[in-house]
Amino acid sequence: MSETSISDAEVIKNAGTQTDGVLARLNVIRRDEGTILQCSGEWTCEGIHAVDQELRDFAASSGQSLTMDFSHVSGFDSAGAWLAVRTQHAVEADGGVYILKTAQPEQGALISVIGEHWESLSQPRAPAKAKLGPLERFGKSVYGFGTDFINVCNMIGAALRGTAIKTGARGGIRWTSLINQIDHMGIRAIPVITVMSFLIGAIIAQQSSFQLKSFGEELLTVNLVGILHLREIGVLLTAVMVAGRSGSAITAEIGSMKMREEIDALQVIGLSPIGVLVVPRLMALVITLPILTILADFSGLAGAMIVCWLYIGIEPVQFIDTLNGAIDTSTFLSGLIKAPFMALVIGLIATLEGMKVKGSAESLGQRTTSSVVRSIFAVIFIDGLFAMFYASIGY
Repeated sequence: MSETSISDAEVIKNAGTQTDGVLARLNVIRRDEGTILQCSGEWTCEGIHAVDQELRDFAASSGQSLTMDFSHVSGFDSAGAWLAVRTQHAVEADGGVYILKTAQPEQGALISVIGEHWESLSQPRAPAKAKLGPLERFGKSVYGFGTDFINVCNMIGAALRGTAIKTGARGGIRWTSLINQIDHMGIRAIPVITVMSFLIGAIIAQQSSFQLKSFGEELLTVNLVGILHLREIGVLLTAVMVAGRSGSAITAEIGSMKMREEIDALQVIGLSPIGVLVVPRLMALVITLPILTILADFSGLAGAMIVCWLYIGIEPVQFIDTLNGAIDTSTFLSGLIKAPFMALVIGLIATLEGMKVKGSAESLGQRTTSSVVRSIFAVIFIDGLFAMFYASIGY
């Protein structure tokens, strides 16, 4: 870049509409040998927007020479220097000659620095990913929890309003869908529930008898297993298994429908997604989980009885007699009462997560995982609430 003086010539255009000191301004002089730009005003971050587009146009139509004169500017920073270097590269790319005139050495030095780093400055940068702080993450979690709570309340209200298949209808139950869901969630889950409960009951009996043997109270193993399994372990493990098995299936089914826009299609043809998809699954869970809990209780006690017979020599008849003296109806009902509440929570969380699926397989996997984790946490939380409630009323 070199310097040249500008002779008198006819000014044909003024760029910028404000007075000097507010915006950048251009006085354009057309000559046979090229174009001269007399710069004035504030060539800073606040003022250069007034001449940005004009500079692009002049660089493209400057002919063989373009001269920029910065001797009359009142303010100059790196933004103005960047425009000068950008104009230079545009003119030279078209085969023209770029001439620079400055009144202050600082202007030329700043333009030279920008020119040396032009390649890196002109490359577009990928937006930096924001890093959330602990407080911000906590705030987002609280806000998300509030949104989910409102959505769950809306879903409960829509389900209680009526099991309507059609929008605006008063009621009706899809018995075919309900029986199909009972088959999937209940009947097909019997083998895994019974085997798991049998093993858990056997393990609890074995460990309990091993510890009680040192006190000579092996018979108390029957009391411990009976009360623990009927009040807590049976319903809790059954609900966890249902959350992992049926809850994930509900989320995956509804999420797949959401990805393929089948839920939107239901609304278009006048069907209620809550009545068609949510209500049958909720009812099936509420019906099947108590039944599975009963089966789990009997399976766990059967496993404990066999271990007590083989490990510490308690005969099955003696086991049953001791169990009758240790438990009563309240022991059995205290665990069974929890089952419908746990089933309702599992169904609501699973359907809510399914409705939140976006249009990608990654979103489906994330929501399915979130459904299982949240359902298991909610089941354990409900069990803890019932335990405190029973303790407070002496039940």
